[in-house]
Amino acid sequence: MVFNRIGLFAGILMTMLLADVNAGNIWTDTAYESTSVPMEPVQVAAHSYYVQGPAGTPTDNEGFMSNAGFVVTDEGVVVFDALGTPSLAYLLLSKIREITSRPVVKVVVSHYHADHIYGLQVFKDLGAEIIAPAGASDYLNSPTAKGRLQQRRESLFPWVDEKTRLIMPDRYIDEPYYFQLGGVDFLVQPLGSTHSEGDQTLFVKQDHVLYVGDLIFEGRIPFVAGAQPEQWMAHLEKLDATSIEHIVPGHGPASNDPRKALAFTLEYLHFVHDNMANAVENLVPFDEAYATLDWSRYEKMPAAQANRMNAYYVYLGLEAASVGE
Repeated sequence: MVFNRIGLFAGILMTMLLADVNAGNIWTDTAYESTSVPMEPVQVAAHSYYVQGPAGTPTDNEGFMSNAGFVVTDEGVVVFDALGTPSLAYLLLSKIREITSRPVVKVVVSHYHADHIYGLQVFKDLGAEIIAPAGASDYLNSPTAKGRLQQRRESLFPWVDEKTRLIMPDRYIDEPYYFQLGGVDFLVQPLGSTHSEGDQTLFVKQDHVLYVGDLIFEGRIPFVAGAQPEQWMAHLEKLDATSIEHIVPGHGPASNDPRKALAFTLEYLHFVHDNMANAVENLVPFDEAYATLDWSRYEKMPAAQANRMNAYYVYLGLEAASVGE
């Protein structure tokens, strides 16, 4: 009986401690490996901020190569994506704490790719609700998820290690989800399988800010392998920008010109898709089709090594679809 009471007391004490840390009342060192990368929040509207990862490969800059956002309200903080290591997420949390002591209440995950999710455990351990698109369950329950984590434990050690874990969402979204926090209205919009098995955006109504995740890449070649390019292009083409003043992409700087922001990704997807479709229709072998295209606009951009992989993935998909017709 005595030991049960001690255990109960310890559990209550730990819960209170985590709540205090999340509220900014206690700030201590953690078991997360320190990271030396620069990270500075950029304010895009009254409540909305983001941090921008430098263009590079997934293992450059200690794993910091994607963006994350956060929205500060009177009742708490909503985070959008959690970066590619727990160390980076903890650094992001420290930057949030420089702006507000209010707790992180929710984390909206744009999609389950490694550079956006390995920091989730930092926020989950502080009690934040993790909100993911419905298709993320396909990834989380696949061998790919476990294999990718093991690969990152090797290539991004010590920032990703044996204590880094995959976080299951508290809520899956398969239809528009509205919520309000601290007088700010939010809309989570699921997109289905687009850039990944499941994608979603976050709109901050009062700020007219749209966090789009990897629906938009700015300043680097998009990652297309595993995507549904036709659905991706369709979402970009029908994006209603009438109430949007700022777009925060998954990679690259934010923009106050929504149409201009989506132009590069849309043009790149059309370039790859339309040319590979033409090759498949005319029975041109992939190597020949790839070699005859003018890649000069894209060959010197960050992540240009993905051009061939992207084109081959699209070619194979279109070829398979043509056989099934």
